[in-house]
Amino acid sequence: MTSFRFLHAADLHLDSPLRGLTRHDDLSIDRIRSASRRALDRLVQTAIDEKVAFVVIAGDLYDGNWKTISTGRYMASALGRLLAQGIRVFLLQGNHDAASVLTRDLPLPAGIDRFPSQKPGSFLLDDLGVALHGQSFANRHVPQDMTPSYPSPVPDYFNIGVLHTSLSGHGQHETYAPCTVEGLRARNYDYWALGHVHERMILRDGTPIVYPGVLQGRHIHETGEKGVILVSVRDRVIDSITPVPCDVVRWQQAHQDCSGLETEAALHDRIAALFRQIAQEQEGHLCVTRLTLVGETVLHDRLSRQGPSLREAVQHLATLSGGDIELEKLVVATTLPGKSAQEAPSLPDAGSENFSLGPLLQEASRDEDFLVSLGSDLDLCLKTLNLGEIAPDSLLTRINDRDWGAILPELTGRLGVRLGARLGPEPPAQSQIPSVPVSTPQRRNTSAPGAEGEAP
Repeated sequence: MTSFRFLHAADLHLDSPLRGLTRHDDLSIDRIRSASRRALDRLVQTAIDEKVAFVVIAGDLYDGNWKTISTGRYMASALGRLLAQGIRVFLLQGNHDAASVLTRDLPLPAGIDRFPSQKPGSFLLDDLGVALHGQSFANRHVPQDMTPSYPSPVPDYFNIGVLHTSLSGHGQHETYAPCTVEGLRARNYDYWALGHVHERMILRDGTPIVYPGVLQGRHIHETGEKGVILVSVRDRVIDSITPVPCDVVRWQQAHQDCSGLETEAALHDRIAALFRQIAQEQEGHLCVTRLTLVGETVLHDRLSRQGPSLREAVQHLATLSGGDIELEKLVVATTLPGKSAQEAPSLPDAGSENFSLGPLLQEASRDEDFLVSLGSDLDLCLKTLNLGEIAPDSLLTRINDRDWGAILPELTGRLGVRLGARLGPEPPAQSQIPSVPVSTPQRRNTSAPGAEGEAP
């Protein structure tokens, strides 16, 4: 009887850039930035402690091309520690570390194997009776289902399929190598090790189809526990599929109901109790929390006016909780008693004569989440183009510098002209929108099907 264990990980996104957090000078930015490395260390230690036979990483080891060589060196050090313990590693390149994306990569010693990108390949572990089948991404955009070309299972072996896929557009993630549950199970493998979707998902009805989720949450929309999957196999039958946390920073969105509160002291008591509960539940983690105040309260006007002083008071309560809690953002979404959110003033429809685009854009320019998302979307779009040298005073340089204060007012004016919105006096008929100085592109890449959204 043969028994063994293996770790299934995906979406490590080592040294993923964390944009938008530097404006919060009270956050532990260095700890947050290094979280992906600490999580990788925990992955390695988990594999060693659990005495696994091998580790499968189903794509997106990196977040794209390395910003510095230290990213590659840190990954090499981690993989080297696994090899030193006799633990084999099987890597698959996903959309963020496709062969077309990384300009440099690690030389792989014996014991670390990468699935080929031109067609599916298989690795056999004869001593364990294990066969692993997978195909890396040759290009960032893979619009077709890759599974029909995966090989048939090896008879009398435990067959593992490895794939980076959106699985029929699961969740809010961009579509890459789409496939279906039925198509995966039609291959008659014993386990499917998937990557790309950042939420953990385990489908057990039939051949297990598993997403471990991202190794370390990177922003406020990747909340909760993150880590890897430990799989135990005995005589070609799965004994257990166990999630194992590896994250060191945990993101959380919390809501505090302020209904009926009449004094700030009462509000502080409720927030303090909430933070004590979070501290107990997230012990051992830096918990970066977005707190939203909701409900009907006579304190609404006062809370809405306090701004930074209210944030400071709430962060102080978080510090007193006994846990390691930091405030990512405080949102005041309360209402006055008898005035529900539905009764709040609404903006006119875009087609009405009273519609004005200005207030919308002004509100957007103050929305930190929107600005972070805007920057990510623009980065992903620009990566699909070969723009050559960028002029220092160009719009592209300002985008790279996140100089929204200079960009958004100018764009507001341009959109007003284009859309005919009522943003002020009509410009003279002969006015010209100035050109943006950018050096001449060497060549545009038109092969990409389009810029992706905030891809995981």
